[in-house]
Amino acid sequence: IPWLTDYHGNPSSTHTAGKRARAAIDQAREQVATLLQCNAQEIVFTSGGTEANNHAIQGACLPHLSRRGSIVTSTIEHPAVNTVCTFLERLGFTTCFIPVDEKARIDLTKLEESLTDSTRLITVMHANNEVGTLQPLQEIAKLAKARNILLHTDAAQSAGKVDTRVEELGVDLLSIAGHKLYAPKGVGALYIRDGVRLDRFMHGADHEGGRRAGTEAVAQIVSLGKACEIAHLEKDTRRAHLRSLRDQLEKRLLENIPEARVNGHLEHRLPNTLSLSIPGVNANDLLARIPGLAASTSAACHSGAVTKSAVLSAMGVSDAHALGTLRLSTGCFNTMEEIEEAAKLIINAAKSGSPMS
Repeated sequence: IPWLTDYHGNPSSTHTAGKRARAAIDQAREQVATLLQCNAQEIVFTSGGTEANNHAIQGACLPHLSRRGSIVTSTIEHPAVNTVCTFLERLGFTTCFIPVDEKARIDLTKLEESLTDSTRLITVMHANNEVGTLQPLQEIAKLAKARNILLHTDAAQSAGKVDTRVEELGVDLLSIAGHKLYAPKGVGALYIRDGVRLDRFMHGADHEGGRRAGTEAVAQIVSLGKACEIAHLEKDTRRAHLRSLRDQLEKRLLENIPEARVNGHLEHRLPNTLSLSIPGVNANDLLARIPGLAASTSAACHSGAVTKSAVLSAMGVSDAHALGTLRLSTGCFNTMEEIEEAAKLIINAAKSGSPMS
């Protein structure tokens, strides 16, 4: 709040107010680096996860514009990744979409088979935003390093919830979205391993070490730094809390709605995410009957037509299960009492609702 109300210095200025702002950004950069266990100089602040993904993917590919080449990704990436690949296809690059299994884990054999001397980048998310499945990044990193291919991961969903130590993951580039770990919306970060050279994404002056032009949003950056610091200090207790709430919610729902099933991997997954399918139920209608519950579905309704989630389609989930899928998340500030109330609301709505037409 002080950075919104009292301290207005431009961090590029040499006067006292500017130096104070610069020191705050430097501290935030250290805090983000501590969460990722990297050097502070490897962190670039962005406006969010989408910009970080664009910077990483475009920045890694555009130096090869004269020779083009391919990008390897999965069939369950967030639009902030797959639409960037589609854009680069317009410039002559090709994209190899690697399938996933029924638990949303990428097929490593097919990924390895897709790699060639002209592969410029592998970009695979750390955790899926719909079902929470964690990808085997360490194994992917071994394949990438064997061919000297850059590896990027979208860690928007995982940072602050599971370990994202970049050396252990083996990644060259990693994206963070601030609002996913309790910073405000509109700020993020990109880890760029020392020695990796990317084309600029934002053109202008030499902010962020010449890697991202534009006067820094000091208040947003300070908030992201603090959020990362808290996430690092509380990582064990936070993870245990999220998991206990998620597991209780899952248990209560499966006990009372026996036909329901959990989507995604039951072992390699985020501690806070639950994707639950209830066949014969329209999840959009169900949530409409529970205005007090903040949740979403895995099917979108546009102009009266319901479309199935691309992620669930890639996993081979049936239409009946996909259209009855709820996306539920637990948070650090949720209580067990809230979990019990949420379970009761969902159970009652599922049992009282009319069958899906």
